[in-house]
Amino acid sequence: MSFTAKLAEMGITLPDAPLPAANYVPAVRSGDLLFVSGQISADASGMMVGKLGDDATIDQGVAAARACAISLLAQVKAACGGDLEQLDQVVKLTGFVNSTPDFGDQPKVINGASDLLAEALGDAGKHSRSAVSAASLPFGVMVEIEGIFRLK
Repeated sequence: MSFTAKLAEMGITLPDAPLPAANYVPAVRSGDLLFVSGQISADASGMMVGKLGDDATIDQGVAAARACAISLLAQVKAACGGDLEQLDQVVKLTGFVNSTPDFGDQPKVINGASDLLAEALGDAGKHSRSAVSAASLPFGVMVEIEGIFRLK
């Protein structure tokens, strides 16, 4: 089953790739690797803001990380001329969680992205990962995730 078909089966339609919020490009290709800039937690309703350990729950953080994964895939699709099937492997994710100093469940939050990618992409979605705390993130969002992808 194609990645696009699997996403549709999961009820996910990739949005247009989000535009950069500052002076950078959304993705850079080097050989067969695609480096995708950090994608902030946002969905059709807007930015998903809050601080884990304060005014945001783990479940809200998981949903925010999932939204980041969808934006990452949208960026990959855009970088591949609209053909998500050019994706070969998710190589690495780095997830940043807007959290209080005593919050220690960053890995649980970033699982929202990892779980979505594994479900949607199968073996191609398996990746290495870091999940770290951030004192704050742009616009007060809960999560930001950047990724490295291998293309065919």
